[in-house]
Amino acid sequence: MNAAPSAVPATPQTEDRPERVPWAQSPAEVLAELGTTADGLPGDAAARLLAQHGANRLPPPERDPLWKRILVHFDDVLIYVLLVAAVLKAVVGDWVDFAVILAVAIVNAGIGFVQEGKAESALASIRSMLSTHAEALRDGQWSKVDADDLVPGDVVRVRAGDRVPADVRVLEATNLRIEESALTGESVPAEKHERAVDAEAGVGDRTSMMFSSTLVAAGQGSGVVVATGQHTEIGRIQTMMSEVTDVKTPLTRQLDTFGKVIAVAILGLGAFMVLVGRLVHSQPVDELLSAAIGFAVAAVPEGLPALVTITLALGVQQMARRRAITRKLPAVETLGSVTTICSDKTGTLTRNEMTARTVLTADATVDVEGLGYAPEGRVTIDGVEVVRGARASFDALTDVMSLCNDARVEQGESGRWGLVGEPTEGALAVLGIKAGAGTGEWERLAVLPFESATKYMATLDRHGDDAPVIHVKGAPDRVLERCSTQTSADGGREPLDRDRWLERIDELGAQGLRVLAAARRPADAGATTVVAEDVADGLELCGLVGIVDPPRPEAIEAIAECHAAGIRVKMITGDHAGTALAIAREMGIAQEGARVLTGAELEELTTTELRKVVRDVDVYARTSPEHKIRIVAALQAHGEVVAMTGDGVNDAPALTQADVGIAMGIKGTEVTKDAAEIVLADDNFATIERAVEEGRRIYDNIRKSLLFLLPTNGAQSLVVIVAVLAGLTMPLLPVQVLWVNMITAVTLSLALAYEQAEPGIMRRRPRSSKGGILDVAAVSKIVVASLAIGAAALGVFMWLERAGESLAVARTTAVTTLALAQLTYLFSCRFLDRSSLTPAVLRGNRVLWVSAGSLLALQAVFVYAPFMHAWFDSAPITGGHWLVAGGVSVLVLLVVELAKVVSRRVLRGRA
Repeated sequence: MNAAPSAVPATPQTEDRPERVPWAQSPAEVLAELGTTADGLPGDAAARLLAQHGANRLPPPERDPLWKRILVHFDDVLIYVLLVAAVLKAVVGDWVDFAVILAVAIVNAGIGFVQEGKAESALASIRSMLSTHAEALRDGQWSKVDADDLVPGDVVRVRAGDRVPADVRVLEATNLRIEESALTGESVPAEKHERAVDAEAGVGDRTSMMFSSTLVAAGQGSGVVVATGQHTEIGRIQTMMSEVTDVKTPLTRQLDTFGKVIAVAILGLGAFMVLVGRLVHSQPVDELLSAAIGFAVAAVPEGLPALVTITLALGVQQMARRRAITRKLPAVETLGSVTTICSDKTGTLTRNEMTARTVLTADATVDVEGLGYAPEGRVTIDGVEVVRGARASFDALTDVMSLCNDARVEQGESGRWGLVGEPTEGALAVLGIKAGAGTGEWERLAVLPFESATKYMATLDRHGDDAPVIHVKGAPDRVLERCSTQTSADGGREPLDRDRWLERIDELGAQGLRVLAAARRPADAGATTVVAEDVADGLELCGLVGIVDPPRPEAIEAIAECHAAGIRVKMITGDHAGTALAIAREMGIAQEGARVLTGAELEELTTTELRKVVRDVDVYARTSPEHKIRIVAALQAHGEVVAMTGDGVNDAPALTQADVGIAMGIKGTEVTKDAAEIVLADDNFATIERAVEEGRRIYDNIRKSLLFLLPTNGAQSLVVIVAVLAGLTMPLLPVQVLWVNMITAVTLSLALAYEQAEPGIMRRRPRSSKGGILDVAAVSKIVVASLAIGAAALGVFMWLERAGESLAVARTTAVTTLALAQLTYLFSCRFLDRSSLTPAVLRGNRVLWVSAGSLLALQAVFVYAPFMHAWFDSAPITGGHWLVAGGVSVLVLLVVELAKVVSRRVLRGRA
């Protein structure tokens, strides 16, 4: 196992963080504790340390042996029910059904086995993110080494475009900015320097550290390696992902409970039936055993697991049409029970494309329309479009922001606009295009690059034969202190109103905007260079630009829909508290004055304290991967069903912890996609809302299928048990029970999987994850339907037997009654909470009519095919028998609908 020196831990534990951490120590102290110098390690010392600490790579996790990984997928109550059904069918000699049911059990387990590689794939993706080579200072010389061979104490250097090879304490930095959004969630590259920061600083605030796998966006720097392999920040994410326990979905929990209830009921009633038959009616043991097997075969809903799997699979197809790709079947339904959605901000709720939103000049406030890097949208003042030349002060500002800029936007082959350069400069470049800035008429003569110490950039530019002009952009406080005048409305100069500009800077900052200032000054006619002394004072302030990573408009609407559906939306981001709250207010997640819980504050809370506040806080800022896991777990402790969205590596552990992990398909990292159950093909938060609706529809259809399927088993079981308890001739043979089960399973049961969403489905509160899959009303309906269908079949059999019909004809008519009664009952199951005695029940599901026709055709074969008479002891029946069976079946529908009316009135009375 890899190890970093214990004296300089890269990522100490929150609950017992030592004071001496590398980001809080001076470079000299870090080098001293590592036993190295700024000149790097000797080659032999590096070799010894490599043998001691191991390679700088993420080790693969230990895996269970293959046999254990296979068997664990049979450890499920429904699989047990299937296996029991298969054994019972083998006992009665039905080897075809035995093979089919056993195959269903194996397929169900196989699906789980295929899906189990999710975590391993995610970890493999993390390992692939690590840098393959690095520049290290060894034996006094810079040389290229394999990144796997880096050890704590190595001095390395990086430049723009490099991937950081390990966790590194910065020793020297020149304009060093690193893209850490995948790790911290921040949309702007982080500035890095060698100065120590607070020991309690979160990952996003450790400006003296470079983290493994992040990308250098600009500048260059050097540093000393303080952690490698599994002890890096990204290595800790791997450890967290491997330690997160998968959470059972609500449907899985409910079906587990349901399966146990069914198993206990079958055993109990079977034993009771045998005892009564033997003790009361003195029936032979072999006949009782045959009856008990027939009862068990009738009672076991062997088609249930396959039905649930098929319904979910059909839901997966429908979700894919809605741009949501499902990697794990149960996640489709789990979305329908979600009570809280925890969303990352950058790239999920927002576009992760910095956009200029507001421009302030001395005489106007200019609003900028459009989102992202597409140069589309107007610039307006009080709703009136500003054209080039109409506002000299605005033209001056956009000229500065366009010329003092190294970024550009390009339109790809797909038509999508992309950025070449830094996000902030990209926003300013797009602003210039929208404003019609004529940058092509200018020639750049020199540049003074941006530096972290000065926080500004300056260029020397010339327009035609005119005298050169110095253009400056940067942090508003640094630019303002160098200004003595401001641009007037006509483009001239006027005295600087410093206090007013300070107020306006604060106003933009309070809106969560990143503020940049623009300034200019004439240069000497023959100037060819620009240095710091040229911009030390005497600048003319042109104005301010407020930049934001804009919310997705469709996400704002989707959040409102989620709230209407009783679903809370929480923002969990690595960004700063002010920015997070401003975006949250704009999106309708939080109200004015809402509490923001930062990562530092969260670390001070115990698990119990966090659970007390977690439901009341909707915005979390400056969070780390551990924080996200704690938040999700605290919500789950309240019984919340949590969906977690994200696109960065830092989101992956929380996605694994959540009930449903949702990754962004376009901008999401491979690690995040592999850790998630659902991937959004369009990176659109609104797709989540549509997926929740689809999940609710699927759950409703599973409930409808259960409501239909269970009375089938209940009625057959009732017929058998009543006959035994009353000492009657058996109305149904075990093989006939199997026939009814088979034709309803392959025809009618699947029809309900295609049902459309119930009206107002997204105006309902989320269902309770603690409740059963069937509520009291549903159980009552199942009982009534079972009694009605069972009584119909038993009544028809007894009437025909007493009328002198042969036993084969009476049984065949009873089987036909069961089949037709279940067909009419299917129409009742289409509408859960409203009457089915309406023309609407005949519309909206073409599959239902195909299923009904298939059922009637198969039943006709059962009745009239000679080979079926030999296999199932059936016999031909007359048209009168069909009319009797059909009429009784219509009565069953009316009885069930009457029970539905009574149930609704009782529930309204309780409400």
